[in-house]
Amino acid sequence: MTHGFGMEPLESSHRILSLLPAATELACALGAASRLVGRSHACDHPESIRGLPAVTASAVTVGASGPAIHQAVLGARERPRTLFRLDAGRVRSLKPDLILTQTQCAVCAVDLAEVEAMVAAWDGPAPRIVALCPGRLPDLWDDLHRVALALGLPDEGREVIQGLKTRLVNVLQQVALVEHRPRVACLEWLDPLMGTGHWIPELVELAGGLPVCGRAGEPSRRLDWTALADAEPEVIVAMPCGFDLERTCAELERLWSRIEWTLLPAVRAGRVAATDGNAYFTRPGPRLVDSIEVLAELLHPDLFPRPRHRDTGWRAVAR
Repeated sequence: MTHGFGMEPLESSHRILSLLPAATELACALGAASRLVGRSHACDHPESIRGLPAVTASAVTVGASGPAIHQAVLGARERPRTLFRLDAGRVRSLKPDLILTQTQCAVCAVDLAEVEAMVAAWDGPAPRIVALCPGRLPDLWDDLHRVALALGLPDEGREVIQGLKTRLVNVLQQVALVEHRPRVACLEWLDPLMGTGHWIPELVELAGGLPVCGRAGEPSRRLDWTALADAEPEVIVAMPCGFDLERTCAELERLWSRIEWTLLPAVRAGRVAATDGNAYFTRPGPRLVDSIEVLAELLHPDLFPRPRHRDTGWRAVAR
């Protein structure tokens, strides 16, 4: 069973099932939205795919508190299949020829081993699996290329990659000569505190900041309040995994009762931003380039007097 290496392109008539929001966005960016026959419960962009049948569900209660979600995730690290439910019968009824999924995070989507076991039990021809594993920003280009090849759309893949890189260069040109690159703490979770890793530190650097509390290519890690204070962040960007902008703003409100929070340099200077982490930063698809634009806008407001993403992708939070 292939996971996407050395694949021959599929014919345009094949049917795609995506179990990963980022993969759904990649397929749609390549012009293959009409070939999607199903999605995961978390696939919500673009709007046109929301009517597709969902073949997964989350075991975590919608609207659960941050600490409750954290405890569920901790349990899922030992038992990944307890966090999501995969409807194998519904998958079979959709007759996909290609399944897009991932191996990067066992608590972000259905476990790959479960998908493989489901497919192995099928009678007749089994769909191919393309399992993505992004860890850093360059992996986005690789994933786009691999999905494009799997869909038989190599030319479209090159065009999409070029368009995204052009937007990235536009940001780099605007922030290239900034006199001060602020120290930026990006938080993937707020209770308990977690600093971001993977591709996020790279995004911060490209947007004209100095990342603290996380290293590129490494997993996100737990922080204590002392470590966050010692990092002396000049800007704090909250991007909880799975939370939209409104939910992130609500979660930040709870921190104002903590003296440790109010003493942080970024908080005292009024440089705290809430973001839509679910749509942008924690979703390694085409909107990672939007995420760089978001960071550049909030880090360097003098360079972006008409921020395109304010109030949709980010919002300043102060007391």
